[in-house]
Amino acid sequence: MSVATAAQPLSFGRAARYRVERASIALGSALFMRAFHKLLQPKYPAPPRDQQIASQRRFKDLLEQDLVNVAAGHYPADLLFPDQIRQFLRVAPRGLLEIPKVLRRAKRQGFAELPEAANDGDYPKYYRRTFHWQTDGWFSEHSARMYDPSVEMLFAGTADTMRRMLVPDLASAFRRDAVSEPTILDIACGTGRFLSQLHQAFPTARLTGLELSPSYLAHARDQLGSSATLVHGNAESMPLADASFDAVTAIFLFHELPKDARRNVMRDALRVLKPGGTFAICASAQHHESSDIKDFLDAFPVFYHEPYYKGYLRDTLEEALVDCGFELVDARPAFVSKVVIGRKPDA
Repeated sequence: MSVATAAQPLSFGRAARYRVERASIALGSALFMRAFHKLLQPKYPAPPRDQQIASQRRFKDLLEQDLVNVAAGHYPADLLFPDQIRQFLRVAPRGLLEIPKVLRRAKRQGFAELPEAANDGDYPKYYRRTFHWQTDGWFSEHSARMYDPSVEMLFAGTADTMRRMLVPDLASAFRRDAVSEPTILDIACGTGRFLSQLHQAFPTARLTGLELSPSYLAHARDQLGSSATLVHGNAESMPLADASFDAVTAIFLFHELPKDARRNVMRDALRVLKPGGTFAICASAQHHESSDIKDFLDAFPVFYHEPYYKGYLRDTLEEALVDCGFELVDARPAFVSKVVIGRKPDA
């Protein structure tokens, strides 16, 4: 039984439609975010022209890789055409009401303005913050509902695209090890967005999501139904058995952790992986491989509450993986993110 879809090269017309749709959404998102950033930091300078050109080149490279991956059969073409306009419109009223709240919170540096739910569980101190200046941090249904459209807007409609850049690496590992029904764990799975993509790419896989926020976990259950098993827990110390997964994935997680927590997560991922298993990471780009967009990266913690991001930019994930016991398989840029692939040694 195959763990991936059949090769399905797109027609010229569908490929052209994809490029036009992605470029249109990116333009609309960029105009909105530029205006929003002017409200957040009116005097902050724009990145230099050469870095703007580099960002545009990276964006186009990401789109072309997406088309290549579909043509190779790594995931279905349907993933290329999400109805993002409808998704944006569905939360637009809430989003417009959110803007003045975010601006006021940023102005008064209200990083600890959280609901009582933040005190109801055993949450690490670093987690109890209003990341991105978002209302309620990770601790409400409202936050969970707003998260995916907000991230897509921030990343010019490419958040899902960057996430699925991990799928070819997973497919390659499963073929290498002749695994037809892989067990995959997505840590810090959030709203279940990547688990949904994994379900479409690997319909025979047994999927598990781990998430620390009860609100996001509830939202993920609504979105995923029975396609994945969802577990409440901290990725630093997972309530999961040793050597129980063929692959572990982590999306947009490590830049929101302190340095020691990053390594705790990596070590526990190593523990729950089977020998030879794959750890696939999609994370923010870092200085050492993305100097061509350095000013974009440096601007992120200026506009948003990201207390661990500056340290993250210098804390090379590839080296951290090796230090924690993984073999480094690959590392490559993906627009404003990066893909890092580690493998648990066989012995």
